[in-house]
Amino acid sequence: MKEKFFEDLDQVYQIIKKNHDEISSYYDILGDQQDSEKLNFINDFLDTVGLSRNKESQMAAITRLVSLRDDALTQALKKADFNDEEVIQKKEEAYLWVADFHLKVHQSLIETIEQNQLLTPFYRAIFRGVHEVGLTFSGWQSSWTAHIINGINRELYRLFEGDEEKIYEMLTLHDLHDKGHDGGKGDRSYSVLVKQEDGTFNSVPYSEAFATEVTESLLALANFKNNLLTLEDDLFNQKEVHIDYLQAIIEALAERDTDKLIPKWADVDRKWMKITAPLQIGHPLEYYEDHYKKAVALEWDLRIVNPQSHAGEVKESIKSMYNTLIDEIEDEVQNSRRIYERSLKNADRVQLYLGRPALYYGAEFCGLFSAQVVPNDELITKEAGKKIFAFADNVLDSTRAKPFMQIQKEIFSEDFLRQNREVIFQKPDIWHDVYNITTIGHEYGHILWLDDDTEAVMNQSGNFKNIEEFKATTGGLVAFFLNEKEDLKYHILSDVVKRAIGLIAWKETGEVEPYYCEGLIHLSGLFETGVLKCGKTLEIDMSDKAYENIKSWYLQTYKALAKHYLTKKDASLFLHQYAQKEGKFYMPCNDQVRYFVNYYWNLHQDMGQIIDDSGEKASWMEQLA
Repeated sequence: MKEKFFEDLDQVYQIIKKNHDEISSYYDILGDQQDSEKLNFINDFLDTVGLSRNKESQMAAITRLVSLRDDALTQALKKADFNDEEVIQKKEEAYLWVADFHLKVHQSLIETIEQNQLLTPFYRAIFRGVHEVGLTFSGWQSSWTAHIINGINRELYRLFEGDEEKIYEMLTLHDLHDKGHDGGKGDRSYSVLVKQEDGTFNSVPYSEAFATEVTESLLALANFKNNLLTLEDDLFNQKEVHIDYLQAIIEALAERDTDKLIPKWADVDRKWMKITAPLQIGHPLEYYEDHYKKAVALEWDLRIVNPQSHAGEVKESIKSMYNTLIDEIEDEVQNSRRIYERSLKNADRVQLYLGRPALYYGAEFCGLFSAQVVPNDELITKEAGKKIFAFADNVLDSTRAKPFMQIQKEIFSEDFLRQNREVIFQKPDIWHDVYNITTIGHEYGHILWLDDDTEAVMNQSGNFKNIEEFKATTGGLVAFFLNEKEDLKYHILSDVVKRAIGLIAWKETGEVEPYYCEGLIHLSGLFETGVLKCGKTLEIDMSDKAYENIKSWYLQTYKALAKHYLTKKDASLFLHQYAQKEGKFYMPCNDQVRYFVNYYWNLHQDMGQIIDDSGEKASWMEQLA
C-alpha cells in the first residue's frame, strides 16, 4: 500500500512540476515563441495598472506572476512616475491578479488528484483542507498588508522622522511587544499596533484587529479538522498529530490575550514538529516583512517531498566546522561550550525535507522561499529540533526558465557567464552540489551559535535579521572551506559573487532588507580581498590566489561573528562595520563597495528588465533538451 502511495506521490510531484513549467513559460512570450493568449493576459494586466505594453513592463509583470516577487514591478511603477500611494494601490491590484491566477492552478491540481483517486482519502483531504484554509489567508493578506506595512509602519516612520532606533525604543518603553516565554520581550508578534485617539498605540491580537478574516480562517480550519476526523491514516499513522496540530492553530488564532500569543503559537510549532509525513503543511512562521513589531506573516502552504533527492554530506560538514571553531573560541567566551552543545543538538535533530511547494497562499503570493529552516521559536527548537525545507528542483527549473538579461552582459564577462550557464544547463550534478553547500548549508547555518534568548537580546536596535542571513550563508561557506572539494571551488566562489551582486537589486524592497544587507557584507569582503575590482567595468578575479584571499576573509569574519553571537552583542555593532543607514536604506561603509552599489543600482533601474535578445538563451535550451 505504501508503494502505491509513493507511486501516486511521484505522479502528483510530476503534475506540480508540469504546472510550474507551464507558469514559467510565460517568459517565452518575450522571445520568438509568441502565445497570443498569454501575451494578452499580460498586456491586459499592464493596462489595468497603467503601464506601457513594452518588453520591460511585460518582463516586470511576468516576474511578478512567475517568481511572485514584486521588486521588479515596483521599480517599473516608480519609473513610470507613479507616486507612493499609487504604487501601493497598483501593487495591491497585482497581488489580487497573481492570487487569482495561482489559486486556479491549485484548484485544478486538487481536482486532478481527486478525479484520479491519487494518494489516500486522508491525504486528499489534506490537499482540500489546506486549499480551503489558504483561500481565507489569501483574502486576509490584503488587509494585513494595508494595516501593518502600508499603514501603521509608515505612520511610525513619519512620526519618528525616519529614526528607527527611536521606534524600537518606543515599542519597548510602552511594552508593545508580545510577551516571550519568560514574560520578557518576545522576538516576534501575532498582534498589531493600533493608534488610539490620544495619539498613543495599543497592541491588539490578530483575532481582534482582523476579526472578520480570522473568523473565516477559523471556520475553514474547523471544517478541515472535522473532515480529517472522519478518515484514517493507515500508512503513516499521522491522523492524531494532524488533528492536534490543527486544533492548536485554531486555539492560537482565536487567542485574544496578547501575553498568551507566543506560548499559544509555540504549541502550534510543538504539535507540528510531530508531523513527519511526506506532505507537510506550512503555517505562519516568518516575520521579515514587519521591521518594527515583527508581526508574523500570513504563510500557509503544503509542501511535497521528492524521495529521489538527497543533500549529500552538508550536515556532517556543518558539524565538523562547528567542532573546529568551538575549539578555537571556547577559551575566549564564557558559556560558549553550553551554547555550542545546544545548537549541535538542534542540528542533529533536524528533519530535512527536499521537494517542492505544492500549494501556497497569503504572504507567499509575495514570494516563495528557495529553502527554509523553522520553527524560529527557540524553546520549541530546544525541545524538538527544527525542520529544513529545500526546493532545489523549483529553483533550478526557474533559473533555466528565466530569460537572459542585458544587465548580466554589462556586469559579467562572457567567460564568467559561459561557465555559469554550463553548470545550469549541462551539469545539474554540480549545480545541486553547490545548492546543497550554499542553500541547505545556509539553513543549517541559521541553527548555529544560538541560545534561547539570542535573538531577543541582539535585536535591541532591530537589526538581528540584518546580520542573521549573512551568518547563515557564511556558515555554509566556512563548512565548505574547511572541507573543500577541488572541483567545486570555482563554482562556490562564482555563486558567492553572483549572489552578492544580485542582492543589490533588493535595495528598496523592505521585506527582504536582511538579504540586501547580507549582500553588502559579502561585497565588502569581495572588494577588500580583490576578488572584485571596479574601474570602468567590474573586474572579477577567479584565480587560486583570489580564492585563498576571500576564503581567509570569510574564516576570520565568521569567527568574529560567532563570538558576537556567543556574547549576544547588539546586531547593529556588527552590521555597522559594513553598512550604515542613509535615509530609508542601508549603504556600504567601504568606498569601493559604495561606488559599485550605486553603479549597479542605477544600472538596475535603467535596464534591469531589459532582456538579452541575442538568441543565446535558445541555444542553451537546445543543449538542455
